[in-house]
Amino acid sequence: MDWLAVSNIALWIGFIAMVLVNLALARQIGVLYERVAPAGALMMNQKLAVGAQAPGLSVTTLEGAVEEVGKPGDKSQLLFFLSPDCPVCNELTPALKSAARAESDWLRVVLASDGDDQDHRRYIERKGLQQFPYVVSELLGKTYGVSKLPYAVLIDEQGMIASMGIINSREHLDSLFEAKERKVASIQDYMSRRGEAKGVQYVEADKA
Repeated sequence: MDWLAVSNIALWIGFIAMVLVNLALARQIGVLYERVAPAGALMMNQKLAVGAQAPGLSVTTLEGAVEEVGKPGDKSQLLFFLSPDCPVCNELTPALKSAARAESDWLRVVLASDGDDQDHRRYIERKGLQQFPYVVSELLGKTYGVSKLPYAVLIDEQGMIASMGIINSREHLDSLFEAKERKVASIQDYMSRRGEAKGVQYVEADKA
């Protein structure tokens, strides 16, 4: 046997070995993908619980209109708590406006914060938030147990808390809508139940 034949055999053995390794890696990646749950908004709230009646409040917007929070209505209500000096809030305003337009047939978005009214008026002008009711109320944030921003609470048409959590991305925001549609506390909760049904243990891909 000459050296050319030996080298060809060695090359084929190496090629087959590489194919087997790639197949094994692809299988492991598929298993990992199945076990990792999609990122959802992290619920951190010691006062409220999903499925409970939302606290009802009558608050006044910066424009002087009365906004009924937590009351039954023809649309769901998204309370989005933010602040002019919150960097993540500033980054999320385009996504918030886009989501509000996309879900406008069933959703009403209400922005909420506290502090000096003039600071918020300048913030509304700077970020183009004129289309949203904007409430400046420390009581509202305390009533809804908000401790970290940005935070959102989704209240359904019956005045019940459908979902809530810290919002750091458009994906987190959409996860609140998905949780309401699936009638679960959170996407993590849904994936956990699905995993138990399939005998698969899911882990959270992102907690904030």
